[in-house]
Amino acid sequence: MKKYTPTQALEKIRHYCAYQERSHLEVRNKLYEYGLYSSDVDEILMQLITDGFLNEERFAKSFAGGKFRVKKWGKIKIVNHLEAHDISKNCIRTALKEIDNDDYLKTLRSIIEQKNDSIEEENLFVKRDKISKYAIQKGFEPDLVWKTIKEMIPN
Repeated sequence: MKKYTPTQALEKIRHYCAYQERSHLEVRNKLYEYGLYSSDVDEILMQLITDGFLNEERFAKSFAGGKFRVKKWGKIKIVNHLEAHDISKNCIRTALKEIDNDDYLKTLRSIIEQKNDSIEEENLFVKRDKISKYAIQKGFEPDLVWKTIKEMIPN
């Protein structure tokens, strides 16, 4: 990997941040890949934050909204991934507020419906179990999943 001077790295990392929202962790790791020392990395991070290239809350909102709309992830999976990016609890709470409750339930219902249509299983209990495992794996809250399944696929 090519080593960069702090000035070159700052220029390069600005393009990296301008392309899409990034977490502090992603940017920090990228700067270390450029062969910089931790003092330079900290300085560049501060510069990026000051210049508005890096914003933890903006990243969290964009991440949560995108993963929910595009990949149809539930809140649990979104929170776990944001925590893996070292995002603060406060920013995570703010990001989850971006997800509309009605849209959240509609998405869960559509996931359950699609899975229900795709499973060829005679035993209702086995079928419901497979559907619930799928929805829970997508990051939806187990109690909400079961409540919705029981409403949509009654005995």
